[in-house]
Amino acid sequence: MTLNEAIKTMTDKIVSVLADNKPTIYLFGSVALGDFKLGWSDIDIAVLTEHEITEQQADTLVGLRQTMLERYPGNPYFRLFEGGMLSANAFLNGKNERTVYWGTSGQRITDNWQMGSFGMAELLDGGILVCGDDVRHKMTCPTVAQMRDDIAHHVQAVRKNGDSVGWLLDIARGIYTLRTGKVIAKTTAGEWALENGLCPDPDAMQKAIQIRKDPAKYSTDDKRIEAAVVGRFTDVIDAEFVKTIGRFADTELNHMNIPFNDLSLIRNKDGSAVYVGVADDDYGKLKMNWGRCEDFEK
Repeated sequence: MTLNEAIKTMTDKIVSVLADNKPTIYLFGSVALGDFKLGWSDIDIAVLTEHEITEQQADTLVGLRQTMLERYPGNPYFRLFEGGMLSANAFLNGKNERTVYWGTSGQRITDNWQMGSFGMAELLDGGILVCGDDVRHKMTCPTVAQMRDDIAHHVQAVRKNGDSVGWLLDIARGIYTLRTGKVIAKTTAGEWALENGLCPDPDAMQKAIQIRKDPAKYSTDDKRIEAAVVGRFTDVIDAEFVKTIGRFADTELNHMNIPFNDLSLIRNKDGSAVYVGVADDDYGKLKMNWGRCEDFEK
């Protein structure tokens, strides 16, 4: 069974379970970006229904991945589906209700599912509508600040666990997003970082790209990398954050309804960048830490 056949089989089964609930199903992430790699990637899915999922439907859906594996033993795709299933109303408005969640570490019935800024950007920009009515016009595009925050949190995780070549591609994609506000495939991000000389260890980045393109050829040990190599690249994205804060400071100021101009960096220490700008002939300070607005003084 091919990837596309597995997607159709799984989504057809979800539709049959939710037949009376008018499901809308999207694919996003690596599949939608054309960067799915078996042995590395997940199959990201979002299922939005007309009404709250019933208890019976939830009980069937929560174990559906295992059910499909039992029916198609040895299939490499069904276990890779990850995402949430809930009503469109709850998803769009952040309401709690019966929700089915599939994740890397397992599945459960919970009371909400919130998509991260990267997932939302991928869904809005290039998500694939598999079935149902397209409701993306009702969704809110993530702000630059939200994406910066998510990147910053991810970088913190990288610093703690950075011993895999995959982290290099994550950092490359983070830098690309900080510079452009857009999300691209991890493979493309790695190639972009290599072409622009952003990675202090280009051989390591080249290795990461090669493994990403054909992960089945490589062992777990092959995918390991010295934490110091990843650390040097996180230093690059740290510097990028400072530049980005200034580049996108107007986004925060517009959100606060504060007209500013002539922003300039006056302090950069311990992850905190302080900018000064002019507003109505008065001086103001906007203190930002990892791209999050912390306080404003005027």
